[in-house]
Amino acid sequence: MVVGGGKMGHALLGGLIRSSWATSGELAVVEPLASARADLVRRFPGVLVAETGVAAESAVLAVKPADAQAGCRTIAGSGCRRVVSIAAGVMIAQLETWLGRGVVVLRAMPNTPAVLGAGASALAGGTSVTEDDFTWAEGVLSSLGVVARLPEYQLDSVTGLSGSGPAYVFLLAEALVDAGVSEGLDREVSRLFAVQTLLGSARLLAESGDSPEVLRAAVTSPGGTTAAGLRVLEAHGFRSAVLEAVAAASIRSRELGRTE
Repeated sequence: MVVGGGKMGHALLGGLIRSSWATSGELAVVEPLASARADLVRRFPGVLVAETGVAAESAVLAVKPADAQAGCRTIAGSGCRRVVSIAAGVMIAQLETWLGRGVVVLRAMPNTPAVLGAGASALAGGTSVTEDDFTWAEGVLSSLGVVARLPEYQLDSVTGLSGSGPAYVFLLAEALVDAGVSEGLDREVSRLFAVQTLLGSARLLAESGDSPEVLRAAVTSPGGTTAAGLRVLEAHGFRSAVLEAVAAASIRSRELGRTE
């Protein structure tokens, strides 16, 4: 059962079906908004779409943090024995309190590329989580992309890195497009080359097996164009700015977690 039919709920249902982790008839989604339910019925034929909780052994809590307690109430009445939550910033201890005794709780932090099955999710478990529970949760989350187990205290760092990271990449993409335009390229042409450069570079990094340092050095000829550009980025504190951005986002994640 998926509780929450928003973007991440859609991503989970689509990923689970696409990867053959489950068939449509084995899945259910709970969504209180009638318009959203109608969309879910249209997009996922065969999936049980309900306004309130249904009987299920396992559940994914895929709601906004402000709706997490209400989502837990829905799950608590369904007979679930284990739950993985992707509600940002809501701690395992709080979820365990809301869900009640006997429910195993795991917490995950995916990022927005998960909607394309290209996400990165960190996974942490509560004190009663077994290896079987981890395996189940990893199977669910792998439909969204890559998964790694971490202690819960490190999820804020993951938020600062991969959770907020897409925004840093998009900002870089904006800057590259604008730079191309300033050098005389048509905006659509500049966007085409900027996007493909980011896509190709990410694939090369993921598939070559080489480190970022090795790949950067391979592009950088002594005294060449890339070296000239890198000198400017370093002079303006590019590396330092990235480090500070991740740190600031991680700190803010910890602050928000304490206020939930």
